[in-house]
Amino acid sequence: MTTPHDDLPGTPHGAPPPAPLRFGLLGTGPWAHATHAPALDAHPGVEFAGVWGRRPQAAAELADRFGTRAHSDVDALLAGCDAVAVALPPDIQAPLAVRAAEAGCHLLLDKPVATTPGGAAEVAAAAERAGVASVVFFTLRFSPTTAGWIDARAAAGDWLLGRADWLSPVFGGADSPYAASPWRKEKGALWDVGPHALSVLLPVLGDVADVAAVAGPGDTVHLTLRHHGGASSTVTVSHTVPPGAAGVTAEVRGPAGVAVLPEREEPPAESFAHALDALLRAVRSGTPDACDLRFGRRVTEILAGAEAALGAVPGQDTERAAAR
Repeated sequence: MTTPHDDLPGTPHGAPPPAPLRFGLLGTGPWAHATHAPALDAHPGVEFAGVWGRRPQAAAELADRFGTRAHSDVDALLAGCDAVAVALPPDIQAPLAVRAAEAGCHLLLDKPVATTPGGAAEVAAAAERAGVASVVFFTLRFSPTTAGWIDARAAAGDWLLGRADWLSPVFGGADSPYAASPWRKEKGALWDVGPHALSVLLPVLGDVADVAAVAGPGDTVHLTLRHHGGASSTVTVSHTVPPGAAGVTAEVRGPAGVAVLPEREEPPAESFAHALDALLRAVRSGTPDACDLRFGRRVTEILAGAEAALGAVPGQDTERAAAR
């Protein structure tokens, strides 16, 4: 984390800071090592209380690196925490998030919340029953550079068209730590980077009324979205383009002209620190964050609709599976 937190979120200026929130980390993979753990360790409003992972040795190594405790029993970790940050595949994350909410832990989840609407609904219902706050970490929504652009475009309104392309070479020849990820291989770019594209377009153009989907080469998927209010947009996502074809772009168009998403300037750990800020603010104020479980659930519903649209075209699912 490279920016100081002079006043913790939700703390009146000049007042003594509240006690740090005790956070447990669920997950020990590359994302946890590079993003979650460093931000938890550095944040002044957080006590990094412990780590749980599916591989005990990996949990012990991560805990040793950051001077916290490894837990072999996830429920024991939850019992000693006020909140959890989750860096796990979505369909492992979802049932553990339900358990965490039932244990009274506030939730800082990764995207997507789950890969089925039912799974996302169960997490949202558990959080509502328990009265815990939630934030879903959509990276661009917590980077000041890109979040400021999204907020400004949403405030301006009157956009007619949008486009978001998320093209990565994770399975296209890049040397990526995520190339060994089984869930990314199984679910593809639609579920891994599709949430990022939606996190940019939905706040600006509005919720989605209809979605159509067509498969491209490898795990590439093209979406066409019709938004409530009349705007339309397209999304293309892929993890199988060659490195030279990779790139992230997004834009909206309307009477005011063309607005292009700037490049994110901050490392992911800094964006995650801002997500921690958002959860602390929601906990202390009682006001839900814009990227809470309601938004995360809606993203899952839209992506599930896109997946269903792919399956409705004969041969598309088979072709995509064979290409991976």
